[in-house]
Amino acid sequence: MADFGADEASSKSESPEQEDQGSEDRSLLHQRLAIRELIDTEVSYLHMLRLCASDIRSHLQQLPPGDLDILFSNIDDIIQVSSRFLRGLQETACREEEQAHLIGNLFLEFQEEFEQVYKVYCANYDQALLLVKAYQKEPELQKEIQGIIEAAMPQAGPSGLSFFLVIPLQRITKYPLLLQKILENTPADASAHPALQRATSALQDVNGNINEYKMRKEVALKYTKVEQLSLRERLARINTHTLSKKTTRLSQMLKQEAGLVSRTEDKEFDDLEERFQWVSLCVKELRNNVVDFMGNLEVFLSFRPHERSLDIPGGPAEQYCSLARDLQLHAFLQFKQRLRSLVWQPLCSLARALAGPQNLIKKRLDKLLDFDRVEEKLLDVGSVTWEEEAARHEYQALNSLLVAELPQFNQLVMQWLGQILCTFVVLQRDLADQVLRRAESTMALLPHHHVSEPDFQKLLEHTLGQSSSQLRLFQESFEKVLPPSTTQPLLPGSEHQMQALLTRYGPEKLYQVSSNINGTGTLDLTLLRGQIVALLQNKDTKGNNSRWLVDTGGHRGYVPAGKLQLYHPIIPSEKELRGQTGTHEDSWLPAPEPTQLSVPTVPTMSQVVAVYPFVARSTHELSLQAGQPVTILEAQDKKGNPEWSLVEANGQRGYVPSNFLARTPSPTPWGWNLPS
Repeated sequence: MADFGADEASSKSESPEQEDQGSEDRSLLHQRLAIRELIDTEVSYLHMLRLCASDIRSHLQQLPPGDLDILFSNIDDIIQVSSRFLRGLQETACREEEQAHLIGNLFLEFQEEFEQVYKVYCANYDQALLLVKAYQKEPELQKEIQGIIEAAMPQAGPSGLSFFLVIPLQRITKYPLLLQKILENTPADASAHPALQRATSALQDVNGNINEYKMRKEVALKYTKVEQLSLRERLARINTHTLSKKTTRLSQMLKQEAGLVSRTEDKEFDDLEERFQWVSLCVKELRNNVVDFMGNLEVFLSFRPHERSLDIPGGPAEQYCSLARDLQLHAFLQFKQRLRSLVWQPLCSLARALAGPQNLIKKRLDKLLDFDRVEEKLLDVGSVTWEEEAARHEYQALNSLLVAELPQFNQLVMQWLGQILCTFVVLQRDLADQVLRRAESTMALLPHHHVSEPDFQKLLEHTLGQSSSQLRLFQESFEKVLPPSTTQPLLPGSEHQMQALLTRYGPEKLYQVSSNINGTGTLDLTLLRGQIVALLQNKDTKGNNSRWLVDTGGHRGYVPAGKLQLYHPIIPSEKELRGQTGTHEDSWLPAPEPTQLSVPTVPTMSQVVAVYPFVARSTHELSLQAGQPVTILEAQDKKGNPEWSLVEANGQRGYVPSNFLARTPSPTPWGWNLPS
């Protein structure tokens, strides 16, 4: 009996130790099972990814390439990262005692890579689902897609593409749960416990960061849409909520400008925005310069001297025409096409890419006003509404997105801009090489092809100097034999206006416009050649003697003094007036002897000529050339309208605009010749 009691006491004393040992064994067993579950599910997960990328994606080539990029996103990057991660997991199996510790460190090692690849996939997941829903509305396409999926994996069921697309999202969210299960079955005093704890926390942070990134992308997608709305559509969107929100923002901005409330400052964002605006200005300036360059190129190509008849048979002229024709049809045409496809189109795409960030920066300013108002209320009251809290978080998400991605965007734009500039330089160099290569054979036939470039430049300067001197001597000789300047012909219908100015100001104030004047200022006049004006003041308000104030009989304004010449009207003598206005009562008197009038140096007789060319538009009108003499039959049309005159020229009659005609003196032939 004593021995039995001793054995019983001994068994009772050993029972707690055995229970602890059994508990540790069970925890270790559960840990092994959790690790085995992690590795087995990773193998199955990677198999599904490869199946999706190879068998399914490769058989969906009937879909647009853009759709495939959205559906499968960066699944290839995920496969690459998961393959290396699975290899690391399998390598831990050979060190069973340290396996849990090695797995924790392995997750910490892949933390950043997991976040980088999965956040891109998760951000595009919603767009992929929209495509899947669009395919479901097309029965034939949906049936074809479903057949491909069932052939690859029959257990996918009717869910189709959605079954595969959601797998990466499920996997990244399951990593913290699997680690937590391993951690729960790892003793607190084990060496693997801290590493597993850090790994679990790290994967939870990864999921949190992915969700934050996804929310930022949704905000960016919401505000980067560029909508071309008409004024009516914009007005239709205005409601009481919109007016209230804009009024609140305006009030907040005015209080900040007045210094009544503080403004949130973000030096980092301000620097990034300044950089972005500078980059945008560079893109805009380059785009404008390329537009000007292409316009000048079109003007250059519009001149085609090789298509004109030079009446110079053979020799350098014919060689030049052949070369110019070859360059026009090949070298310059190819250069223009390459310029449009390699420079202009990428530059336009780059300019369009700037619109999204511009909208985000503009929207951030609105959200910043909301944020400052909510922060002010939070300090005063201590609480805010759910809508105000959402506006606060929206600004923080938008600001974080811009601060995180503007540096990369600015760098990419600068790289893109640099590549466009380099391409433009290369195109110019290729054009120069091609032109020189095509011109070599032609240049060899020219008389000065053997002359070196410096000597040829000197020869060219000398030849141009001689030609300039000859032209100058010819001009001087030509001016010596020109007839003296005569009074410009009056415009048709301006005699009455001239008489009114003559009566009001006198003959010494009358001037005639020697050439057409196009007024550019608000007080400048636009006048035609031959028009009569009266001088009011021989300087402007600033004392400038080159601008005169004149009166046209209807308007007053300034004209260049150099385009006016003194007008000498022909005033009939008193006897001529009496002879024209005499009555029949003195008709019996003997006619007085006519006085001998002074004969001018150049005998003249009045004639009417066409000042401008006119093309008839109907059978009632008459076509005229500039300078063609005509005979006025009637100074008005059948309705009495003086704007049209019936004229005769070359035996034909018709109507022409009256302001296209002018009376001009017709001098007798001079008979001068140019000096030999």
